[in-house]
Amino acid sequence: MWQMKIPYLIGQPIGVSFMDGTGTSGVLCSADGQKLYVMEYLYHTQFAIKQYEYQTIQDILPFPGCQ
Repeated sequence: MWQMKIPYLIGQPIGVSFMDGTGTSGVLCSADGQKLYVMEYLYHTQFAIKQYEYQTIQDILPFPGCQ
């Protein structure tokens, strides 16, 4: 289950895929058992922490390293 990845990914850049086929990316800030909190870039110098409910999430993946 993707929830087991959470402790290893806190503070790391991740991709999130949702049940509806969309996705997002950002830094995983925290999780409370019901929601993920992800810092996302908006534009220019603005960032926002967005929250996503577990039931909307299909998977979370760490960013791969650059080659």
